[in-house]
Amino acid sequence: MDKKDKKLLMLLQESGRESLTKLSKKINLSIDSTHKRLKKLINSGIINRFGIFIDPKALNYDLVVDVKIKLHNVTDQELRSIINHLVAHPHCIELISISGDFDLTCVLIAKNSKHLNQISYEIRQKFKGIIADWKTSFNLEVYKFEWYDVERL
Repeated sequence: MDKKDKKLLMLLQESGRESLTKLSKKINLSIDSTHKRLKKLINSGIINRFGIFIDPKALNYDLVVDVKIKLHNVTDQELRSIINHLVAHPHCIELISISGDFDLTCVLIAKNSKHLNQISYEIRQKFKGIIADWKTSFNLEVYKFEWYDVERL
């Protein structure tokens, strides 16, 4: 990956909807060359999707919580089951396998504390046989989210 690829990635992080014409001008390449670079970044897996950042609070989900989940005596099938459940859960917006004292970190959105309690209770009851610990912390403000300064990496 050269400087032009890095610049292209930085520009796409700022605005994934930028036209090829504008991107090509900003990195001083032709539209065709810019398109080829973009396809190469996608095909190599460096870019694996395009998206937007939605503010849950703007959709009346006032609570955004990070839940650390510790599992115990879990089989591969049970692990797949909880992961599949959380991935499909409409209020789970992020799920990551982690190392350390906990096994999973899950970001849940809820309209209020009662709603959060309902969501948490449902998940904890469904998987009570494998959840050993559950720690919740409230996300207050997002300062950085999925942003890579690839020009400095």
